[in-house]
Amino acid sequence: MSSYIEDFPILKQKVNDEQLVYLDNAATAQKPRAVVEAIMNYYYHDNANVHRGVHTLAERATKAFEDVRTKVAHFINAPSKDEIIYTKGTTESLNWVAASYGQTHVEAGDEIVISYMEHHSNLVPWQQLAQRTGAKLKYIDLQSDGQLDMDSVRHQITDKTVIVALAHASNVLGVVNPLAEIAKIAHQHGAVLVADGAQSTPHMKIDVQKLGVDFFAFSGHKLMAPTGIGILWGKSELLDDMPPLEFGGEMIDWVQLQETTFKKAPWKFEGGTQNIAGVVGLGAAIDYLEQIGMDNIQKHEHAVIQKVMPELQQIEGLTIYGPQEANKRTGVISFNLDNLHPHDVATALDMEGVAVRAGHHCAQPLMEYLNVPATARASFYLYNTLEDGQRLVEAIKATKEFFKNGTV
Repeated sequence: MSSYIEDFPILKQKVNDEQLVYLDNAATAQKPRAVVEAIMNYYYHDNANVHRGVHTLAERATKAFEDVRTKVAHFINAPSKDEIIYTKGTTESLNWVAASYGQTHVEAGDEIVISYMEHHSNLVPWQQLAQRTGAKLKYIDLQSDGQLDMDSVRHQITDKTVIVALAHASNVLGVVNPLAEIAKIAHQHGAVLVADGAQSTPHMKIDVQKLGVDFFAFSGHKLMAPTGIGILWGKSELLDDMPPLEFGGEMIDWVQLQETTFKKAPWKFEGGTQNIAGVVGLGAAIDYLEQIGMDNIQKHEHAVIQKVMPELQQIEGLTIYGPQEANKRTGVISFNLDNLHPHDVATALDMEGVAVRAGHHCAQPLMEYLNVPATARASFYLYNTLEDGQRLVEAIKATKEFFKNGTV
């Protein structure tokens, strides 16, 4: 997989006189030349608004825009391209489900079930919905290794539950949740399952039909597409029943002085001019990923983690959160070193050219659950090598030595 590094010019630079090792992929992924060139090509040759013109450029732009919808449907094995809605990202996608489906289906006394590991984007919208409607927000417990407690799943989901919302993969703990099993439990109680796929979609093959979920959201920028483009997939019968949230051009069917009718899904949700260049970039990113193969990407990341985890576990004073077995986690490794603040650790690693994230990772309830204020987080992707993993290990050791003795 290391040969793909050549496709990412940004990775060839030095940071603080050290060769860059980019390990902040859970926050955003780097973009290959193919994606950047696709966006440039659109702006140089096809730039026009979609759906609104019969001239050649408009027709080319519209075709590109809608072709990517078909491409996304294939990428996640959605039954129909008409179930693919363009959004700004996972955050907007989840907010739309909460505001549209949630507002019309949740009432006082109903239950919404999430877990302690959720990103704020899959927590705050449901918290706000519960406050507006008088519903009860309930949390699924975690096992000691960070995985969902399935006994708690079965206990928390009841006949009063209307919505279950869970991350497919945690952005902190690196666990992958058994959505197919949980979907069956939710459906037995008449609830829908909303999946946050931000951390899973870039790293493994997604099949929304096998997962059995009702809604699935992900962001383009985490799978090497531009920022500002994301996807909401939903079952057609649910989308057809949901009211639009933004009103204006493009999403209407007919406007009269006192009333308006709207287009069918997905277009009724896509008011105004969309991020057309972002959609084009998303299509190019999917092409790039599928050329490599999602199974190959997952295998590569597992190989790197299987090499890195044992070496990290040997560093005295290093605490790793989530499953300790490499085969039970994604390429996300959150950790703390001795009594050092994660920001100090991340700054020290940056001086070694190793880019990691530090903070609460938009998961403050999880930090409280873990009884820590924050963590440092290294996250790997297809262009990261075994050597990158070794650089992380050595940089952490150097950081530990520096703060202990003042030398490296």
